[in-house]
Amino acid sequence: TLKTDEPITLSEDIPSWSSSELSWSCSDDPVMQKLLFAYVSTAAKTFKFAEQILCNSFHELDPAAMKLIPKALPIGPFSTTNHFETFAGNLWPEDSTCLTWLDKQTPGSVIYVALGSTTMLSPNQVGELALGLELTALPFLWVVRSNMTDGSTAEFPKGFMERVADRAKLVQWAPQEKVLAHPSVSCFLSHCGWNSTIEGLTTGVPFLCWPYFADQFHNRTYICDVWKIGLGLEKDENGIITRNELSSKINTLLSSDEIKANSFQLKGVARKSVAEGGSSFKNFKGFIDQI
Repeated sequence: TLKTDEPITLSEDIPSWSSSELSWSCSDDPVMQKLLFAYVSTAAKTFKFAEQILCNSFHELDPAAMKLIPKALPIGPFSTTNHFETFAGNLWPEDSTCLTWLDKQTPGSVIYVALGSTTMLSPNQVGELALGLELTALPFLWVVRSNMTDGSTAEFPKGFMERVADRAKLVQWAPQEKVLAHPSVSCFLSHCGWNSTIEGLTTGVPFLCWPYFADQFHNRTYICDVWKIGLGLEKDENGIITRNELSSKINTLLSSDEIKANSFQLKGVARKSVAEGGSSFKNFKGFIDQI
């Protein structure tokens, strides 16, 4: 039993993470902690009965993890963009007007902000995020769910919308794969959920990482420290990611040739894996042949 904030290591080739970042440790609610622990435990037990576990990943992305889980069969990255106009897994209707808005922006200029379907922010944090985006003086596309502010509608600092009206687009939900593939997008401010992580690296967009819970913290570690395709945001002594932290990290990210080069390289590896003869292509073909 882990009772302190100690590192957890599964393999010398896999980054360690803190016990406070375990899925069930990310909630302050004891009832929710028990529910999350039960969910993870049940999933782990279920895996024992599987002959293979199909993964939305590719071998080159994390060979150490694939070695640690022999049943894992990476057949990704998955993509719906070229096959379906809509994806039934979305929780909100997509607002495709943002694509037309992106068409009007300068290539490589837009900050895309999407923190997933469950992230909740305090009113103060929403205000700092808004003012941080304003400080960059760059255009931004921000996915603002109707329940993002602790379950209620977000309220912005006085005059914010008027000041950024000529360079901002706010939507409740976006066609994310199409957005990330758009040439106007420069970086992805993300919660680092796995689907978002895969979609971002497949399109070669650098990340600004803002994890919320569960695997998102470990995904951030890979993005920042292993693949080196992004930067993490740091909270202040009050647990807030400030406007200055946001603005500073965005400027650093966009001026990093190394991160851009790494992102472009990983994009190529990802796409090669699903092309004919690639690792995921072979894995999926082998799976189909078995059934």
